[in-house]
Amino acid sequence: MTTADLPSWLARVGAARAFETLAGLAAEGAVVAVDGQGRVAFWGGRAESLLGWRGDEVLGRACPEGLLCEVGPDGPEPRPFGTVVELPRHDGTPVRVRQVTHVFPGDAGALHVLTPTQASPSVSTVTAPPDAVRFHGLLTRAPAMIRAIETIRNVAETDVTVLVRGESGTGKELVARALHAESRRADGPFVAVNCGALAPTLLEDELFGHVRGAFTGAEHDRAGIFAQADGGTLFLDEVAELAPDLQTRLLRVLQERTVVPLGAQVALPVDLRVVAATHRSLRAEVRAGRFREDLLYRLRVVPLFLPPLRERREDVDLLLRHAIAEHNLRGPRRVDAVTPEAMRALLDHGWPGNVRELLNVVDYAFAVGRGAILDVEDLPPELRESLPSTPAPSTRSAHDARRAALLDALAAAGGDLARAAELLGVSRTTLWRWRKELGLG
Repeated sequence: MTTADLPSWLARVGAARAFETLAGLAAEGAVVAVDGQGRVAFWGGRAESLLGWRGDEVLGRACPEGLLCEVGPDGPEPRPFGTVVELPRHDGTPVRVRQVTHVFPGDAGALHVLTPTQASPSVSTVTAPPDAVRFHGLLTRAPAMIRAIETIRNVAETDVTVLVRGESGTGKELVARALHAESRRADGPFVAVNCGALAPTLLEDELFGHVRGAFTGAEHDRAGIFAQADGGTLFLDEVAELAPDLQTRLLRVLQERTVVPLGAQVALPVDLRVVAATHRSLRAEVRAGRFREDLLYRLRVVPLFLPPLRERREDVDLLLRHAIAEHNLRGPRRVDAVTPEAMRALLDHGWPGNVRELLNVVDYAFAVGRGAILDVEDLPPELRESLPSTPAPSTRSAHDARRAALLDALAAAGGDLARAAELLGVSRTTLWRWRKELGLG
């Protein structure tokens, strides 16, 4: 077919149908088309799985800022052809892609193809087990966490203030991002600030901003975090760390929905949703005289408690298998099984750092260990030291370790091969091959 034949062929097939078919044939790339005003005209199915936004969330709307183009002083600027860039997914997690872009002349728009790189930690074909719930970066099968997710879905439809309580590492910011992503404010900004990470003098300027001349060195107006979050969601982490005077000013913002920058005489209106988080009991802080009771009730319209990992043991195995599968996608090491001794150490651990600590343990195991079996020696010292003395793993062959892991999984699954394969984090085909190689089936 020559180019001259193309218009008549497109007329018969349909240009839209031909384009969608061609986009679907791209082996791994996500195809996105935008018009001359930067509105999304085509959002391929792989774009949904790669970036997290559904087509009905973006079609006809401005593409999320910075997703397809760099935003410079003169507006959006196309990235160099074939550049590798880290993009934010809908849930806030990063994904590394190679971006190929063609900008059409005039005001016709552009066509982008985004292909995940092998180094990307966020592009995954790992699926959750059927009894697990996966929700904006949260993965669980624990009833308490599932109830929390149901609450998030319901509360997201409103603009009420939410107070998330949970230990460090339980996923409080993930909850805040999920509330934002599920709300009518999803197209607006999500702004997070750790109230315990800044000195009170800096925090005041961060929260409220300032006008020119407010203090020495204030040569320009500066929008504070409240103004930056206008139209979106503001996440105040470790809100119990706020100084008393800042608590008073925060209360005024929540009551009046206005902010007064440092040095300003006029209040500025703000339209935002506040999600606060703390690892401490605010009621106890009120009794101790360190937190305003009226602010507590303003923040705690909907309380949401995230249980620590030690109280949701059913999630330890789930999160472990999922983290291992994610690492296996990236390479270079691949883990096919976990020995019973290593699994016992992981299940018996108290997890004071919660999910974040578990993910760090898997990072450690992949960094220091070798081979397809994750054994006790691959675990950090604090997990190994709590175990009773056992024969040195080095005296056991990989064959014996795999056999022990397989037998342990079969016993735990009651002979159910599908469940045993899930416990081992391998496919049923791999399980059948192991059984044959080990003389077990």
